[in-house]
Amino acid sequence: MSDYELYYWSVPFRGQFVRAILSYVGKSWTEMGDAAISDLMEGPVADMPVPFIGPPILIDRKADFAIAQMPAILLYLGETLDLLPATAALRALSMKIVNDANDVIDEITLNGGRAMWTRERWGDFVLRLKKWMSCWEETGRRHGLKADSGFLLGGDAPGIADIVTATLWSTLADRFDVIAAILKETAPATLALTRRIAELPQMAKLAATAREKYGDAYCGGQIEASLRKVLEA
Repeated sequence: MSDYELYYWSVPFRGQFVRAILSYVGKSWTEMGDAAISDLMEGPVADMPVPFIGPPILIDRKADFAIAQMPAILLYLGETLDLLPATAALRALSMKIVNDANDVIDEITLNGGRAMWTRERWGDFVLRLKKWMSCWEETGRRHGLKADSGFLLGGDAPGIADIVTATLWSTLADRFDVIAAILKETAPATLALTRRIAELPQMAKLAATAREKYGDAYCGGQIEASLRKVLEA
């Protein structure tokens, strides 16, 4: 039996952060599938394992506990799997990174596809994307991250902030060459950290599995189609 049940769509996007944490620590999980997610979303709140509007949802089978919302799930996993730093300050910074990553993917999808990407919108967004990348670069610089060594918040091993960072930027960079080029120019130490984490055997296996299951898909739907149309023009 798997350690966890994960409810998330058949794309990387927000669910990939949860998969990455579980993969890094060697935990097993069962993907519950799109049909099960739709059934839960369409059903009454009283029948949900945890009240929610949209996935991801994670169920810890051993603890008999369910939680929704990506940052809340990662906080739970960070606490229970010992992936958070020892001090309150660094724990808070770790969760800031998680929430920043959540904001970035919201902005990349124009808040869930409320609008579609155009060349003009993307052109206006590039400076903001670079500023986001610079936030990662400066956070790492303040805590000793270098192009060839170190972690985002110091420490002797990757923590939740490093795994989230690598998942965010590797998933985007692997699927969009334009974003990869911007990251290389704007945040070279962050890119180096991303590559080091992504090359760990368990993370490389997760990326290969995602490619096998989801192909080039990132978030899916019309919003991804409009992003690709702009970036691949």
